[in-house]
Amino acid sequence: STISKDSLKTSLLQLECHFTWALQKEHISLEVLEETILDHIKFFVEYEIIDYNILSYVCHLKNSNEEALRNLRKAEEAIQKLRPDEIARRSLVTWGNYAWIYYHMQRYDEAQTYVSKVENSCKKLSSTAHGKIQLPEIYAEQGWAFLRFGRHYFEKAKNCFENALKSEPNNPDFNSGYAIAMYRLEGLAEWYGEEMRPSLEALTRAVQLNPNDTATAALLALELQRLRRGNEGERYIEEGLQKTPDYPVFLRHAANFYRRKGELNKAVEILKRALALTPNSPVLHHQLGLCYKFKIFGVKKRRYTYPQEEMENLIQLAVFHLKTAIDKKPVFFSAYCDLANTYALGERYEEAEEIFQQVLQRNDLPCDDKQLIYFDYGKFQHFDMKSESKAIKYYVEGLKIEKDCYGRRKCSETVETLLKQKIENGLGDAKDIGTLGLVYNLNGKKKEAIECYEKAIDLDPNNEEYLNALAELQLSI
Repeated sequence: STISKDSLKTSLLQLECHFTWALQKEHISLEVLEETILDHIKFFVEYEIIDYNILSYVCHLKNSNEEALRNLRKAEEAIQKLRPDEIARRSLVTWGNYAWIYYHMQRYDEAQTYVSKVENSCKKLSSTAHGKIQLPEIYAEQGWAFLRFGRHYFEKAKNCFENALKSEPNNPDFNSGYAIAMYRLEGLAEWYGEEMRPSLEALTRAVQLNPNDTATAALLALELQRLRRGNEGERYIEEGLQKTPDYPVFLRHAANFYRRKGELNKAVEILKRALALTPNSPVLHHQLGLCYKFKIFGVKKRRYTYPQEEMENLIQLAVFHLKTAIDKKPVFFSAYCDLANTYALGERYEEAEEIFQQVLQRNDLPCDDKQLIYFDYGKFQHFDMKSESKAIKYYVEGLKIEKDCYGRRKCSETVETLLKQKIENGLGDAKDIGTLGLVYNLNGKKKEAIECYEKAIDLDPNNEEYLNALAELQLSI
């Protein structure tokens, strides 16, 4: 029997599974995600259903549908093993993924079979459902998928876990997912200068319900550290090192904790242990590169004589690990900055310049990353290249990008201070005063901008740019 492709597509879009959750592959590195999931499977049997389901979707995105089907079979085995008493209920996402993959393979009869399995099960589970059903564990599975796909999805992840918790407020898994989403959102809010919704309460509750989940306990430790209560936090890290000494995700958070505490050697030792377990993790290479970069910075700041070859060695290590992070994950934009800054610390200015240019020329660079890179590039021009005028130019470039974010705030504060100092010391010319006018204008301070443009025009009466800017401002007030 031939099924109409259109009616099949309509039914497919009704399913709740990874293919209908709008997860875009541009936002992640598929290879890295695949490795993260395989790692998780090694350490957490109880998540096998969820892990094999998302792994099948990742395989599909990598154009290996046969591999995707193999992972769905593993998800089915996990359902038999972990949930033998609720096979239909626990299979809805798996069957949905099967239907979509068969559809993409143009095996329409098989796709229809799985669509029917889902529809029949949904009818049995709820009299009103038609392929869509509001089950807490499906909300949670969607939440975990959103967390895996990165920062663009954290808000959606939080909403999914909130929905799951409505039915089962004490479910340890849902509480963990919710707490992780809150922690990630809090980090983003800090970055964007938005109002922070504290995650401490959610993390504390998740850790009480999940005594064996050391990764969430480590996030609680990092949160306590952020609130200047690091001593309370450290005992969760120490417990985790006892309980799960070979779990890479936990080790990464633990290293982060010690790096922020300033115990760089301890952080390096933990990261090396984690890298031995997962040698391809870009995040671990990046963290290790950062540790070496901070060591170099510390040596330079203290200005005592340090054996030249040891210094060279630190620079080589930092460069190696940061380059590896970028090679393995080309969209790791903050790592480019760290690499360029490391070259600058080692006075390898041409290489630093090359990295800055390489990243600024990418057309997939998000606004907030671009602002931060302009800020770092401005600092590089100012302090390493000793060119104040170029520094000002790049700080202003960062400011021109509308999105209000950490990088933009840094560009703004730095360039404003720099220009004001220059002008107050009598070293500022019309161009500096005009630029300060532009800075005020970009920050919405129209009155201050007008004053600056008027002063600049006094010094440079025929400057079109200042005359036009002033006219526009006066009209807008």
